[in-house]
Amino acid sequence: MDKVSGKLTVFFEEPFWVGVFERVSDGKLSVCKVTFGAEPKDYEVYDFVLKNYYRLRFSPAVVTNVKETGRNPKRVQREVRKQVQNTGIGTKSQQDLKLQQEQLKTERKTVSREQRELEQQRKFELKQQKRKEKHRGR
Repeated sequence: MDKVSGKLTVFFEEPFWVGVFERVSDGKLSVCKVTFGAEPKDYEVYDFVLKNYYRLRFSPAVVTNVKETGRNPKRVQREVRKQVQNTGIGTKSQQDLKLQQEQLKTERKTVSREQRELEQQRKFELKQQKRKEKHRGR
C-alpha cells in the first residue's frame, strides 16, 4: 500500500510570509514554495489549500528515506513545539526548491538564447539583402 503524506510550513522570510508545501509519495519528496505576502490567518491558509492545492507546481521528486514514527502523544507534542519554534525549512526541502529554481532558470536561458539567435539571424539576413541591393545599384 502506498503511503502519501503532506506538510505545510508557514514562516516569515523578510519581507513576506512564505508557505512551503512538502509532499512525500512512494519515498520521494517534492516541494513547492508559495508567497502569501501579509501574515495569513489560519482560515486563509485553509482556504488557500482547499482552492489552490491542485494548481501548485511541485518540484521534481527527490528520493528520501521515510521514517515510521510511533504515536507517543508527549513526543508528538515536543516535535510540534520544536517545529513551531524552528524558523525556516528543512535542508532537504531547501535543496529541492533550489533544484526546481535552477531548472526553471535553465529553461528561461535556453528560450531567451533561441530568441536572441533568431533575432541575430534575422538582422544578418536583412543586412545581406541590403548589401545585395546596393551592389546591384538600386
